[in-house]
Amino acid sequence: MKLDRVIAVRNNKTVYRDGDKCVKVFNESYSKADVLNEALNQARIEETGLNIPKILEVTTIDGKWAIVSEFIKGKTLAQLMQENPDKKDEYLEMFVDLQIKVHGKTCPLLNKLKDKMNSKISQAELDATTRYDLHTRLEGMPKHNKICHGDFNPSNIIVTDDGVPYIIDWSHVTQGNASADAARTYLLFWLEGDIEGAKQYLDLFCKKSNTAKQYVQKWMPIVAASQSVKGNEKEREFLLSWVDVVDYE
Repeated sequence: MKLDRVIAVRNNKTVYRDGDKCVKVFNESYSKADVLNEALNQARIEETGLNIPKILEVTTIDGKWAIVSEFIKGKTLAQLMQENPDKKDEYLEMFVDLQIKVHGKTCPLLNKLKDKMNSKISQAELDATTRYDLHTRLEGMPKHNKICHGDFNPSNIIVTDDGVPYIIDWSHVTQGNASADAARTYLLFWLEGDIEGAKQYLDLFCKKSNTAKQYVQKWMPIVAASQSVKGNEKEREFLLSWVDVVDYE
């Protein structure tokens, strides 16, 4: 393998291109179980028929675990939005349609979103009373089993030259309530500083999925608290500012 073209660098992994392959190499400290779980989840999503890069192999490179999948040639939706601001509405439509398509699928063997969130809330830097409120709120939310991407944002959609969109990065996928996934996407727009985009997105998602906006908003403190466990200090501060449960009562 020629790992000379770096596509992306994250906290604990580096993504390379090797011809028509995409190679995600994890740091030595990364858990083997987490790597194998990510590969398994992506393979399961492949079987739903959604447009995603296929996994080719799981291997080790210089003692580090790596997932090899198809390389999808194209531009991310985030790049296209930046390059063609006049088409942002059109791209946002495509984005929401794709997310709703994902939510239309089920995959019974995936981890449950509620379990993951309960565990993250327990780890959050919050006082016991707030954590209790959030756990109670989470337990009271309707239980669904829709596929939730968990990090659905325009930089995780690649559009090929002939206009076919592919959804990448399935490391956070779970099954659960689609509105929690939408709340996560809304917060991701905010984290990018695109507040107008966040509002536009939420309006469009609620309209197209026939979901009450208040319902998605009820998820926001829960999602923000569970996401605050990872990320840098600035992101954590921002997310924790959303955790005032009372606001949405």
